[in-house]
Amino acid sequence: MELILKYFPNLTNTQIRQFEMLKDLYEDWNSKINVISRKDIEELYVRHVLHSLGIFKILEFKPGTQILDVGTGGGFPGIPLAIMHPEVDFYLIDIIAKKIKVVNEVTVALGLKNVKAEQKRAELVRSDFDFIVSRAVTNMPDFVNWVDGKIKKESKHELRNGILYLKGGDLSEELATFPKATLYNLSDYFTEEFFETKKVVHLALKYKK
Repeated sequence: MELILKYFPNLTNTQIRQFEMLKDLYEDWNSKINVISRKDIEELYVRHVLHSLGIFKILEFKPGTQILDVGTGGGFPGIPLAIMHPEVDFYLIDIIAKKIKVVNEVTVALGLKNVKAEQKRAELVRSDFDFIVSRAVTNMPDFVNWVDGKIKKESKHELRNGILYLKGGDLSEELATFPKATLYNLSDYFTEEFFETKKVVHLALKYKK
């Protein structure tokens, strides 16, 4: 928690309590259903919570914003972002049922009213969203194919509606067909070694009827 408060000192008491609960919740569920590697569970706040909150450093969502988290796994980046944005609606999806079970149980335990989670493929989602978030579930061309046509027409943030994608390493080849993509280095916001090669990629997507 010291790490979270280091970068986010203005949390409410409710948010602090919710972030504090994450460690015990994930350790407990991970012992029953392996959703996070053993190495990563020991570094939960750096590799999962803080990493997810890299998106918050790039853009704070306005109340009423609707977010789709594709391939959420155990609930990342969706759950940390939902804690930070209690007035934003989050829809978390994954194709693996046991992971969605963990997400739903964690959501209930935290008392989050702004999270809905379902086992579903991105291609089958029929709603429109302001932003679609994810953590490196596939390469960007495939990801864009999954979510194309699910973006709302009206943008209300300083960044245009589209994708906010957490990725690491050299992305030049992967993003070659997306010259308008913007990369934000998380090492500009977090000093931990884990973030040296980590980025948030913003890619605006056009509304399609």
